Amino acid sequence: MTSTDDERLRLLAAYDDQLRSTVDAPSALAVVRHGPLFLVTYAGGRGFVTYPPLADVDGDGVRQLVVDTLGHYRSDPAIVRVDWKTRGHDDAPGLHETLVGHGFVPGEPEAVMIGSAESLAVDVPLPDGVTLRKVEDEADLLAFCQLQATVFDIEIAPMLQALQRRLAVDPLMELWIADAGGEVVSGGRLEPVAGTEFAGIWGGATLPECRGRGIYRALTAARARSALSRGMTLINSDSTEYSRPILERYGFLKVTTTTPYRLDLTAESAQVRAQTGPAGTDRRGA
Repeated sequence: MTSTDDERLRLLAAYDDQLRSTVDAPSALAVVRHGPLFLVTYAGGRGFVTYPPLADVDGDGVRQLVVDTLGHYRSDPAIVRVDWKTRGHDDAPGLHETLVGHGFVPGEPEAVMIGSAESLAVDVPLPDGVTLRKVEDEADLLAFCQLQATVFDIEIAPMLQALQRRLAVDPLMELWIADAGGEVVSGGRLEPVAGTEFAGIWGGATLPECRGRGIYRALTAARARSALSRGMTLINSDSTEYSRPILERYGFLKVTTTTPYRLDLTAESAQVRAQTGPAGTDRRGA
């Protein structure tokens, strides 16, 4: 085994131990622990399922967890969609087949990238007229959301409401933007996780005509410096094929993959959803 393999295993263990043993969801309306699963409910009718590595759960156990999870979310008429986050290194027999069989649609796999914050905190020259800053007011927040909506083809209003809620309850989260002559052309989030070595970089978006000019790299470096200032030494990111090579240039390693599975509940009748009850009783605010 090479030193790179050893480092990949070390980072994967830190990822599982620190980021998956609990759920970091400060803006959640509720979190229910059901067996190994964290069943999270967010504003806007979104359910989200995450969990530590599954241990001693066979195929029948996996199928039952999916059924119980659907019972939990279907019992809440406010829930319109459920996202289930899988990881490629987990031993979960039959999970893909069970999720698809219950109507979940898999998205594109992404690489879970982890590396040193210090390796990212480098000086990156910006094109003339481009500046970086943290979002500090409502105008910047709206511009950030407009950028995300344009790049990812999503609605502005639900995202704006979710970020307003997050910023109100999570003092650690930061939004960063790149401004070119008064236009926001790139942006992304920094999410330090309290009590861990990690800060996540998420939601990286750059207008197509502004890519390949070093703007996203500079934005990433700025977020890494901010993470270091808060005492976080590791950066994690679920990366597309666009952003993965950028992180690899700075020594980041792909430790596993993650695939989102989504189920749209809006088409289901209230009568069908009311036939099943909640999976767990340990409800808490987060």
